Amino acid sequence: MKRKLIIYSVLILLSFTACNDLEQIPTNKFTDENYWTSPEKAMSVLNMAYNQMYNADIFFSNEALSDNMYQRRIHDEKIISSGQADASNARFSGEWSRCYAGIKTCHTFLENVDRVPGMDENLKNRAKAEARFIRAWLFFRLTTWYGDIPLFTKDITLDESKTIERTPHADVVRFICDELEEIASILPTNKQYAEADKGRITAGAAIALKARVYLLDNDWQNVVNTCERLITNTTYGEYGLYENYAKLFTVEGEYSKEMILDIEYVPSLRTWSDYQDFMPKSSPGGRVSKMAPTQELIDDYIMLNGKGIKDNNSGYTENNPYINRDPRMDMTIVRHLSTWTLPDGNTRTIYTKPGSTNDPTGKLDIYVPNNETTSPTGYYMRKYYDRGAINGTDSGLNLMLIRYADVLLMYAEAKNELGELTGDIWNITIKALRKRAGFTDPAALDFNSTWTQEERQLIIRRERRTELALEGLRIFDIRRWHTAEVVLNQRPHGAMFENNNTQYIELDQRTFNPARDYLWPIPQSEKDINPNLGQNLNY
Repeated sequence: MKRKLIIYSVLILLSFTACNDLEQIPTNKFTDENYWTSPEKAMSVLNMAYNQMYNADIFFSNEALSDNMYQRRIHDEKIISSGQADASNARFSGEWSRCYAGIKTCHTFLENVDRVPGMDENLKNRAKAEARFIRAWLFFRLTTWYGDIPLFTKDITLDESKTIERTPHADVVRFICDELEEIASILPTNKQYAEADKGRITAGAAIALKARVYLLDNDWQNVVNTCERLITNTTYGEYGLYENYAKLFTVEGEYSKEMILDIEYVPSLRTWSDYQDFMPKSSPGGRVSKMAPTQELIDDYIMLNGKGIKDNNSGYTENNPYINRDPRMDMTIVRHLSTWTLPDGNTRTIYTKPGSTNDPTGKLDIYVPNNETTSPTGYYMRKYYDRGAINGTDSGLNLMLIRYADVLLMYAEAKNELGELTGDIWNITIKALRKRAGFTDPAALDFNSTWTQEERQLIIRRERRTELALEGLRIFDIRRWHTAEVVLNQRPHGAMFENNNTQYIELDQRTFNPARDYLWPIPQSEKDINPNLGQNLNY
């Protein structure tokens, strides 16, 4: 395992007190005249900002907001997906609070780092650029969910936080893109960092995030222009597809040429344990099944001949639904008769179909209606399973936030929306991804010039879903495509395990109101403090 960057504060400076989330007040350790006395202390504050940028809980819980995963137990995301959430929902307020807390840390760092004596100027300039990136990332999170948000570029007072108004989404996007463009020329590339600094924010991450910002607004030409800066030259870094899709999400794939931005974790020092509620229960460390992949996700994995399963000529059969499918399906999801590798290297067959085995160990994973221990859909997660996790679940595995495959998919989508998707573009994007996955049939790999633009759009959207499945991005795609009102307004399904294995499992009804739910509400607690924030429609 390569040495990992430890991005947490060694001084344990995570304590905040605040009357208003917009004015997160740090402890005196940040502002005391005696604090900013060394580069090490300054960098510990920056590392805290890294820690606040994103975490595993948000990474995975975003999947529960989409049609990729079903959440059985009553949590904030389940309340949101059922259409019953109001402005007091804890996920709405938590997202707001966490982002502005991180922005506060960035401002504290930016406004004090120049006071540090003897700090190398190159290090200082790089660190400032890293803090500005994190601030841009957090503002992007906020405007993605809430639309118009308070935008400010300095530490604000408590009084200011009670009167500040929201900035229009378009102005927030403009600020973010301008920031990312400027800091991209300051940050090192992925090849320029020393080994001990692997995992820090790079110039390539700034460009890739800028492309994602444009993608949110379906600004296709700017998506193309920005992606090409990573695809056609190496000014901002050297990237490519990692050779093995399955190993990409293991320790072997960390810091590969595909990784552009990730959340850093370190075994025993900073870990995440979400997998205890995603993995088969027969695996050491398995607890309860909190979330599980849906049949709808399974159904979007194409056949090896490139056809969707609903195509009459695909060769798909419900009696044997998992054969001749996109290899990424079994690399991402555990289903009936999957092979599961245990921490000790031994393998086990996973049985999820009712009545399929009498083995006492295997029965732990078999679907049982209304049983909170086993999967409610008959499927479990495989992607990001860490065989080396401490106690089976405390993982130090990094989680990728942006990878090169996403850049290729953004590029292909934007080119198609502009009516410019050619065979050459297809070959370096969709074909390259499928070849890496293990497709060999020319019908799946080769560009078909007779496809209509709408047919290409369906292919690319499906490719995006399956390539990036369970990586926390699906909810943002269906929102920007305005298909959430369709795919989130129905009952999700599990495997064909009901009524003697003749019907698909039918799960709780989901509700998505297009007149309201494309934006989250301003948290009620914030609105009570500052009436100038107003409220989004129909909350």
